[in-house]
Amino acid sequence: MRFTKMHGAGNDYVYVDCFAQEPPPDPARVAQVVSDRHFGIGSDGLILICPSEVADARMRMFNADGSEAEMCGNGIRCVAKYVYDHGIARRERLRVETAAGVLELKVLPGPDGKVEQVEVDMGRPRLRAEEIPTTLPGNPVVDVPLELSEDERLTVSCVSMGNPHCITYVPELNDHWVLEIGPRVERHAAFPQRVNAEFVQVLSPQEVRMRVWERGSGETLACGTGACAVCVAGVLSGRTERRITAHLPGGDLQLYWNPEDEHVYMTGPAVEVFSGTWLLPWED
Repeated sequence: MRFTKMHGAGNDYVYVDCFAQEPPPDPARVAQVVSDRHFGIGSDGLILICPSEVADARMRMFNADGSEAEMCGNGIRCVAKYVYDHGIARRERLRVETAAGVLELKVLPGPDGKVEQVEVDMGRPRLRAEEIPTTLPGNPVVDVPLELSEDERLTVSCVSMGNPHCITYVPELNDHWVLEIGPRVERHAAFPQRVNAEFVQVLSPQEVRMRVWERGSGETLACGTGACAVCVAGVLSGRTERRITAHLPGGDLQLYWNPEDEHVYMTGPAVEVFSGTWLLPWED
């Protein structure tokens, strides 16, 4: 299997060009094998770049544990870069089909003609509890209690950007929130499809610092849909403005929740690291 390793703000995936070759067998298992950072290629998951009947390409995204996800904001920027740089569709504005719908992207090439940044129209956030989905109260679900145990309670806001997010604002980011609380939030009974857990420190109305425990992958260096959800939650809770910079461990993302069309726009980097050929069998 030929592959390309790419990342968006450190959120890295193994990409397979299914225009040039057949999709790998059992992609859920393939995702588990190639994602291993000691015995595999090392990544947060697997993304297949496939032909589409309704867009320039179709993206299928599998987490490191093999579960298939609806969308990945950092991943789709890399898909756009690959499609443009490798000549699949040489247009400044691209359309990519995902399990969350067809998204529109604008590629921003550098001096060498290769794409460096991508702006993604992430569409309208889904704010009703049943759309996220969550059993927590509210439409929208903003600053509501989430019981972790008899003596532990978080105040959370929930947003779907095609996949579910649970945002907790904290006075200071640390490993306790992400590595200990994050896994418990991901699998909390209030989220029937599990959830991505964002922990956010507000620096100003235009700037936040955040870390993410991603559903099916654990902590990642960046999460594009999560950053979009944080932008929306900040506006709804009155903590931040509609245009913010989100600082993640892997880099910065620019977010804007446009009041005219209610779409969230995200701009960030897309980087191709290396390509290779996987030689090992998929089964142990």
